[in-house]
Formats: sequence, C-alpha cells, structure tokens
Amino acid sequence: MSAPVSVAKGAALVIAMRWTHRLIGLVSTLILARLLVPDDFGVVAQASLVVGLLDVLTDMGVASALIQNANATQRHYDTAWTIRLAQFSLASVAILLLAPTAGEYFGDARVVPVLQVMSLGLIVAGCENIGVVNFQKEMRFGLDFRFMFTKRLSGFLITVTLAILWESYWAMVAGAIGGRMVGVLVSYRMHPMRPRFSLAEFGSIFGFAQWMLVRNIGNYLNNNVHRLLVGGRGSTAQMGAYSLANDVAQMPGTEIISPLNRVLFPAFVRAKEDPEELNRLVLLALGVQALVAIPACVGLGAVAHEAVLVLLGEKWLSATAFIEILTLAYLVPSITSTPSYVLMSLGYVRLNAVVAWCQLVAFVSVAVLIMPTAGALEIAQIRLATVLVTLAGLLFVLVRTLPLMRWSSLLGVLFRPIAGAVCLVLAVDYVAALLPANPYVSLVAKVVIGALAYVLSVVALWWISGRPQGAESYLLSKLRSLRRARKKTS
Repeated sequence: MSAPVSVAKGAALVIAMRWTHRLIGLVSTLILARLLVPDDFGVVAQASLVVGLLDVLTDMGVASALIQNANATQRHYDTAWTIRLAQFSLASVAILLLAPTAGEYFGDARVVPVLQVMSLGLIVAGCENIGVVNFQKEMRFGLDFRFMFTKRLSGFLITVTLAILWESYWAMVAGAIGGRMVGVLVSYRMHPMRPRFSLAEFGSIFGFAQWMLVRNIGNYLNNNVHRLLVGGRGSTAQMGAYSLANDVAQMPGTEIISPLNRVLFPAFVRAKEDPEELNRLVLLALGVQALVAIPACVGLGAVAHEAVLVLLGEKWLSATAFIEILTLAYLVPSITSTPSYVLMSLGYVRLNAVVAWCQLVAFVSVAVLIMPTAGALEIAQIRLATVLVTLAGLLFVLVRTLPLMRWSSLLGVLFRPIAGAVCLVLAVDYVAALLPANPYVSLVAKVVIGALAYVLSVVALWWISGRPQGAESYLLSKLRSLRRARKKTS
C-alpha cells in the first residue's frame, strides 16, 4: 500500500502521471481523427452532451462529500455508494426516455440508438467501488493513478481496435462502455472495501452534497451549453469540428490543473484552520498554475493552424478558428479552479454554486436572448467573454473570504505570466512571415521561439521585481533539488 505524500511531491507525481494518462487520450484522438470524419465525431458528441447533462443533473457529488468529511465512517461510504448507484440508474432511465427528443433536436436519427446504448454504461459506472475515493482523500496518488490509468488504457485499446475494424462512430461508444466495465472490476480488486446498500447517513451527506449538485449542474451547463447551441444551430459535421476543437482546446489547461486540484483539495482542507498557511498555499498554487497554464493555453492558440494540419489533417481545418478562441476560454477556468477549491474546502459550496450559475445566466442571456442567431464562432467568443467576467467575480469572492488575502498579492502572481504570454504571442507573430510554408517546420519553430520568449520574459520580470518569493522561486528550488539529486546518483 502506497503511503501519503507531501503536496509538492503529490502534485509532481499526479501531474506526471496525468500527462501519461492524457497522452493516451491524445493518441486516441489523433488516430480516430484519421480513421473517422467530423460527421462521426458529431454524432457521438451530440449523444455525449445528453448523457453528461442527465448525469450531472442527478450527481450529488458524494465523492467530494467524503473527502471533505475527515470523520467519515463505513456508514458514510455505504450511503454514498447507494446514492451514486441510484443517481446513475435514474440518469440511465431518463436517457432512454429522452433519446427520441434528442434525435429531433439535433436533427439526426443516429443519435437515438447511440444514446440507448450509452445509457447502459451509466449503470455499469454506478457499481464502481466507492472505496477508491480514499486514494485521493489519503493522498495515495500512485494508487489513484493506477486506477484511472487502467480504465483509460482499456477504453483506448477497445476504441482504437474497433475503429480500425469498423471505421464507425460505434467504436467510440463501445470503448467508453468497455472502459467503465474494466473500471468497476479493477476498483474492487484495488480496494478491499465492499459497500452495501444503506441510507443511514443520507442527511449528513446531503447537507454538503445538495450544493455540490447545484454547483455541478451550473459548471456542466457552463462547459456544455455552448456545444448544445452549436449542435442545434449547425450541421452534424460542424458539431464534430467544434467538439473536437473544444476537446483539444481544454487539454493544456485542464491536463495541468486537474491533477493539481486532486492534490490541493485535500491539502486545503487540512490547512483551513491555519489562515496564514492557507493564504500562502493558495497564492503558491495560483502562481504555479498561472505560470504553467497561461503559456500552454496561449501557445496552443498561437500555433493552432499548424497543429491542426500536422496532428489532425486538412479535413479538420475548420476547427482552427474554434481552437484559437476556446483555448483562451479554457485558460480562465484553469486559474479560477484554485479559488473554487478553496471555497469548497472551507465549506462555502453555496458561493461556488452562485458564481457558476451567474456565469451561466450571463452566457445564456447573450447567446440566446440577445444573439439568438449567433453561429458557432460567435458562440465561442461569447463564452470567452463570460468566463473573463467570472474570473473577476471569483477573485473578488476569494479576497472577501480569506482574511489575509489582498488584491495586490493576487495580481502579483498573475502579472508576470500574463506579460510573458503577450511576449510569446508577439514573438510567434513576428517570425510567422519568415518561416517556410511546411507546417511541420513552422510548428516546431513557433513552439521553440514562443517558449524561449515566454521563459526569458518571465525570468527577466521576476529578476527586475527583486526575485520575490512565489511560483518562480518555488519552481527554481525544485529544479535545483532535482539537479542535486541527479548529481548524487551519478
């Protein structure tokens, strides 16, 4: 059994393993993009939106409730498992009933049988062992990774194998269900807990989870209403291009920030009784996330055209403009995730829910009421504008909630990464006209030049500022530690 680790080691471990995990997803996407066409992706994307919506409408966030409760007993785990199984079963029945309506909305009858099959996967997922939540709660991230990696790898192998054999979108459906079935089997093999049907602690779990449900619904709609609108207003092929662009655009931010959040959430919970330590941890987390996520997201947008040609092929060029905008839209959640998890760790789940729903109302007001005929590109631009407003709102809530937090501290950890990203874009735009037409050469050159421009500008600004303690000094200290460790082993 692996032992708990520190926040720093846990973050490094989970990020490294999450990138391995994401590599599987990236390879899968690239292979499927070559084997299938945008129309195939559109069918599955439309069905996945319906599945995800009904899933989140019944999701009470029982895993977060268990992590937040330091004194959870077996009765809590049994109750959480029972609630989750009921949730997935209810969502499965709802999908079966709404499948014909979804087919009419999207204007594609192929969505109906896909939804009917995908509904079965939810019941399978509901049977997963609730005990695996302890891998994250107890910061045993090695086991956490092994569990997630096994599920993803099995789904990848099934999907790619069937895509080669069938050359059909059904390969993606079968791969998703197959991965969930493997996940259930592995969950009981990896953790000894054997949950039983019980609602003994329903009241205590529901007290926390009811606002998690409201928050999760708001977050899901924020992340997917734009896709629902594109699916209803455009063709299936356009939906496929937009959906793939959305998946690609969120990779830089979410694949860096998601693993950090898995480490930071339990760490914030442990530090909530020490205001000074919590304030230090929040600023450091926000600084590190901004320092890495901002250039990753902005950089992808700067090389979107070449990246699409090299990785996906010419048939996906229509996704380029979407990627350029959506990468910036997904940059904001990568920054706001730290304030969200801080509020959650302190028990202010209601505030998180309010912020999420305010963003949703703002987006719907513009995209549906003010601009009812907006196309896919305009919808992406509206999404970017609304998430920027949300960023300001969450930072305001964070300053008001943490007694030691100051605006000057928040802006201090964000200024250098933002300035460095501006230098990155200017450098890439400057050299674009000098590069050859070959997309492979151009992509490599832009990535190298952009990375150098960002690193040099951030280091220069940090040095001019007097080398303050923060994300830069933290990362440099970790690099020095790694260098010393290598020298000792060599």
